[in-house]
Amino acid sequence: MNLTDIFNGTGRFFQWTFQFMKGAGNAPNVIFWIIICSLIVVWLRMQAKFNHEAKEKGTLK
Repeated sequence: MNLTDIFNGTGRFFQWTFQFMKGAGNAPNVIFWIIICSLIVVWLRMQAKFNHEAKEKGTLK
């Protein structure tokens, strides 16, 4: 086994992956955006909770 075999195998794997992505259409993009937006909402709620807690304790700068 030499580097050519490794690179060819990697290339075939990426081609297979891209064929799946092409067949899936826009669904992966939508799924990733939903996940990202959900996590942003979760983080903003956590941040608001932390800020409220810090304000009550007097540690908010």
